Amino acid sequence: MIAALAATALALATPGVTPSQITLGGTVPLNGPAAAYASVGRGADAYFKYVNSKGGVFGRNVVFKYEDDEFDVAKTILLTRQLVEQDNVLAIFDSVGTEHALAVRPYLNDRKVPQLFVGSGVSKLASEHKKYPWSMGYLPSFAGEGAVYGRYIASHQPKARIAVLYENSDFGKDMLNGLRRGLHGKAKIVGVQSYEIDDANADPQLAKLKSSGADTLMLFATPKFAIFGYVGSFRLGWHPHVYVTSVSISPDIMKIAKFGSSQKQVQDSVSIAFVKDPTSTQWARDKTVRLYKTIMKRYLPSAPADDVFNYYGMAVAYTMVDTLRRAGRNLTRASVLRAATHLNETNPFLLPGVRIRTSPNDYYPMDKVKLARYRGKHWQFFGKLVDARG
Repeated sequence: MIAALAATALALATPGVTPSQITLGGTVPLNGPAAAYASVGRGADAYFKYVNSKGGVFGRNVVFKYEDDEFDVAKTILLTRQLVEQDNVLAIFDSVGTEHALAVRPYLNDRKVPQLFVGSGVSKLASEHKKYPWSMGYLPSFAGEGAVYGRYIASHQPKARIAVLYENSDFGKDMLNGLRRGLHGKAKIVGVQSYEIDDANADPQLAKLKSSGADTLMLFATPKFAIFGYVGSFRLGWHPHVYVTSVSISPDIMKIAKFGSSQKQVQDSVSIAFVKDPTSTQWARDKTVRLYKTIMKRYLPSAPADDVFNYYGMAVAYTMVDTLRRAGRNLTRASVLRAATHLNETNPFLLPGVRIRTSPNDYYPMDKVKLARYRGKHWQFFGKLVDARG
């Protein structure tokens, strides 16, 4: 009886935790220039509802309050403060956007609010963990991803003439710097053009990149501008070999790019992957992919199955649930952070061999990926797991 009362008192003293509920918060662009990522929040929310139907986490239901910041940093700041100060969430979880995460990081760390599994692989989230210990990303390192492409080109296309379209942000700059490091002096970058997230299109940049004589195009861009990259280069009569960042390769995004250009334009594009592709027959009998489809049918019946951002959202939610369980019955923000920094997880939503590993000195949860090539309607994995550490 005394132990139960003590647990109840502790729960009531911890923001976002009651005897029956755990409340998490996050910001997701449901509208605006990165609205394609809306499904990340919806997929995570659907997985939490599934977990709740199975008894939740130690009998507590997980409630995920995700607010629409329209990919506007100013709104991210405002809504994050609202989630912390008015909604009293336990933690900020799975928020989307690199600049957005970095903008709210000082505030959350000052208040010792966990900022966990951010939808970003920007190097600052890992390299500055001693200054901001309450903040952790989830995606493989952007710099590491760029380096993977560089190493592959150096080995297989050493005479490539490379053009780069990149977002003018820490995300795009990390990718570009990683590419340069991975090339190690081989091949040649002949053109580099940046874009702003609120640009109407990327036509001027693509025209300049085409004029460079490049035969290879790197699209270090969010989905909208990745599509602009494919469609714009096609309209210019330019058909380079394309490498596209993993944050923009959901099959539904590729379908739009193909519709606006051609099958030839997107065929054999190269990227990296770390989750199973639930739209591919390769995983048709996989237990986790079947679970994904069951959750989608029950909790998101109107959502398209080929929007793999739903699947990614569930993968991140799986890690969050695992973290909450490891944090114990008597949840505190400190116990959640401690659990998040001591993970060694086999996440069934990820590719075999890709693990979630963290420590107080290692804030890169994922450091292995596979290269993938776009063929027909799907991404086909090739080669062994490769290192993607920043």
